[in-house]
Amino acid sequence: MLEKFSRRTFAKLAGLASFGIGSSAAAAQPARAEAPGPKLAPGGFPNGFVWGTATSAYQVEGAVNEDGRGPSIWDTFSHQPGHIADGTSADRANDHYHRYKEDVGLIRELGVKHYRFSIAWPRVFPDGTGTPNPKGLDFYDRLLDELLANGIEPYATLYHWDLPQALQDRFGGWQSSETSKAFADYCGYVAQRITDRVKFLFTLNEVGRFLNFGYGWGIDAPGLKLPPKELNQARHHVALAHGLAVQAIRAQGRAGTKVGPAENIAACLPAIDTPENVRAAEIATRELNAGFLNVIIEGKYTDHFLDYAGANAPTFTADELKIIGARNDFIGLNIYAPQFYVVASDKVPGFSVLPFPSSFPHMKSDWLRIGPETAYWVPRLAAKVWKLDTIYITENGTSSTDQVMPDGKIYDLDRIMFLRNYLTQLQRSIADGAPVRGYFLWSLMDNFEWIFGFEQRFGLYHVDFDTLARKPKLSVEFYRNVIARNSVDA
Repeated sequence: MLEKFSRRTFAKLAGLASFGIGSSAAAAQPARAEAPGPKLAPGGFPNGFVWGTATSAYQVEGAVNEDGRGPSIWDTFSHQPGHIADGTSADRANDHYHRYKEDVGLIRELGVKHYRFSIAWPRVFPDGTGTPNPKGLDFYDRLLDELLANGIEPYATLYHWDLPQALQDRFGGWQSSETSKAFADYCGYVAQRITDRVKFLFTLNEVGRFLNFGYGWGIDAPGLKLPPKELNQARHHVALAHGLAVQAIRAQGRAGTKVGPAENIAACLPAIDTPENVRAAEIATRELNAGFLNVIIEGKYTDHFLDYAGANAPTFTADELKIIGARNDFIGLNIYAPQFYVVASDKVPGFSVLPFPSSFPHMKSDWLRIGPETAYWVPRLAAKVWKLDTIYITENGTSSTDQVMPDGKIYDLDRIMFLRNYLTQLQRSIADGAPVRGYFLWSLMDNFEWIFGFEQRFGLYHVDFDTLARKPKLSVEFYRNVIARNSVDA
């Protein structure tokens, strides 16, 4: 089954992952005023712009059976034959659990002052809920202290796909609002423990991916193929989990703690930059993100989402929508490929999605189509549609072949090309008013890339997964220079 989904079909599904199945259109909404952007330094990014990099717990930590950690759905899934392209798992991964000091040193050498990582829910609550594991946050205490000692500000993600297996077994995972409540309890506990040192908390990472791929199409953990009604209900439970988590973090975290999601927004771009097509892209941005981003920002599902879903629409209450629509301090957007190019249409909802030609260029990962203008349009459109004043680009980066040459070096020119072009467009977007406050490059180092195992390398640092030796690629020097100059321009 993996071969079936690992190429063009995977790319197509990735484009559908950020909104509800069947919710491909909805009624047009009135235009809104764009939020004012930060003031640019001459020729570059704004003064005080946040430059960072990122990892996630399951992809790098390893040590899956140490210090009381419980199993996650990805532990179970990856050990079942046929799910991971190279037959591996993240049992050891990068062994970051034991090598975190070395890895913090890599961040320091990169010149990065901000680091986004995730906390493994099964380490903190091995059964998902109940009594916390006494050693559950000890590792993160050590990591935080090491980061701060090196002048690096931590940004913590509370869920990056590693749901405790116990919650999947007991409640069906995100199929139940019991999991939503358990997530809020976990978030509140973590906030109480770490917000003396962590000021930015991300609730959920890429709902559009882990929910649709894991519960709808059987590609990711836990490998389910729910019918549309049940899938939409599960997505609603995830949105409710976000809202409950925001409440718990504000109630139990330190004053001044900032909270928001990190979502792989369905990236909708005007195929041609005309007022009519830009307006069509605004409508598409709202409607093709109706299943998660729109409901957590506006506190309601769009009319067309509900009309189109019909009997398959989720069941919800007004009180749940009020919780789901709790104020976010920022919105994190993961930006990779353009998912939809749209043009204006005189038919409801006011846009048409264009097909991708087979010749459209892509990176080593077939799904990662090259569209630098994504970094220009997505923040601008999101800010206008939802009246946002603070956006972080929480992931952006690319896979590469990353061959070690005879001289021992890795000349990842394709990654440098990708980053230079995307960052140039992001710089342009900010100059035109997009309120982007920071950028986190994915990823610090090569790691376990989910269903692709260790075959796809997204890191700035190369990892030999036999010896676990870390080696800088040429892109390290590129990104270090961008950070030092606060600009992509020469």
